[in-house]
Amino acid sequence: MTETKYESYMTDKIGPLPFCAGCGHTTLIKALDKALVKLQLDPKEVVIVTDIGCIGLSDRYFLTNGFHGLHGRSITYACGLKLARPELTVITLMGDGAAGIGGTHFLNVARRNIGITLLIGNNFNYGMTGGQHSVTTPTGGKTSTTPWGNPEGPMDLCGTAAAAGAAWVYRATMFDNDLPDAIATAIQQPGFAMMDVWELCTAYYMPRNDLKRKELLELLKSYGYTVGLQADKPRPEYTVRYREAYEAGKSVLKKKKPIEPQFENSVKRQTGIIIAGSAGQKIKSAATSFAEGAMFAGLNATQKDDYPITVQTGHSVAEIVVSPERIDYTGIEAPDYFILISEDGLKRRRAMIEKLPETSTLYADESIELPATKAKIVRLPLAEAAKSIGKLSVAIAAFAAMLEDSGIFPIEAFNTAIRAFTSPKIAEASVSAVSAGAELTNKISKAR
Repeated sequence: MTETKYESYMTDKIGPLPFCAGCGHTTLIKALDKALVKLQLDPKEVVIVTDIGCIGLSDRYFLTNGFHGLHGRSITYACGLKLARPELTVITLMGDGAAGIGGTHFLNVARRNIGITLLIGNNFNYGMTGGQHSVTTPTGGKTSTTPWGNPEGPMDLCGTAAAAGAAWVYRATMFDNDLPDAIATAIQQPGFAMMDVWELCTAYYMPRNDLKRKELLELLKSYGYTVGLQADKPRPEYTVRYREAYEAGKSVLKKKKPIEPQFENSVKRQTGIIIAGSAGQKIKSAATSFAEGAMFAGLNATQKDDYPITVQTGHSVAEIVVSPERIDYTGIEAPDYFILISEDGLKRRRAMIEKLPETSTLYADESIELPATKAKIVRLPLAEAAKSIGKLSVAIAAFAAMLEDSGIFPIEAFNTAIRAFTSPKIAEASVSAVSAGAELTNKISKAR
């Protein structure tokens, strides 16, 4: 609970909700807002997860954390968040189309009883992509892919979830007066809670099937369905059981040493650093050592990596954010420092480099032909240095050169992180690479 009184968890800064007039998604989203207001949760401790589909447009309208991903995969993202941060309240919004595409995820989150809340906006078709039939389209329902009527039987989402072991299952409609209260109850469940909310799609399904409130309620009855609680079988939540099993069975493990600040830094605000190179250049591990060095200098740090599915080929990019304050947003739109060490990195981030502002500094290998950019350019003889320090240490050297030039934190903090968290053999080579990278600043000075 938080001391702040929240009257709404939504923002209108980006305009009104984007749904068609009369769309049930609007009702569901506003009911979710009322539920959050009732619970008064800290927005920073709430994550709303979505994927592709009309309802997937919703997360950006909330003041909470948001995560948007691939179609049918929102349950997997939500489960990952809950496993990593079990103290978070994780709410997943998906349509009936995504529920069908991600069917195996739907079954397994129910079976495992991972403590997320799943709200399915069920309007019997794929509303975003043209009104195709979905796994919940009623028999005889007319859609763009079943113009003569759906020959299939619909999936009972509640029955499926209950059969798979879901601890709490509820069926609702967009017309229920107590929909916000039901959602609030779902959010408060310790295990997996799922709500199948029947809605109207005014763009596609309603016009093709003459479906309004009366017909929707009659459709429910025709399948023998009831509105309200369908299953309530509490059992231990997955993350709790997993951690209990781990604690009971773990042996003595080698724990990573805690990082205690030992150095000063000159960082006054959140600062973004990007390094772009090739697979096999140890971009990720070098970035990790750099981020750990920042922590030894008293900074908060985050790291995100970008690389293809291939091994030892293609690009490798790492984004590091350092800040003297807590980091709530880890995106980097205009990096303060950009390190470019290969053509693969250039190909991957060319568009960003072209848009770098004058406030950015671009450290680039002198052999790379750069596109036009407003950034301050610093050329580094990295390819030449790699001949002596080795390909696997070139990223470390590039970071060291940037550190020596920028002075955002001491080189020795970088070396401390390397010695603390890498094997002695690797640490020896990396520390040598740090020295070599720092020496490159002599050529930087000449280039200026």
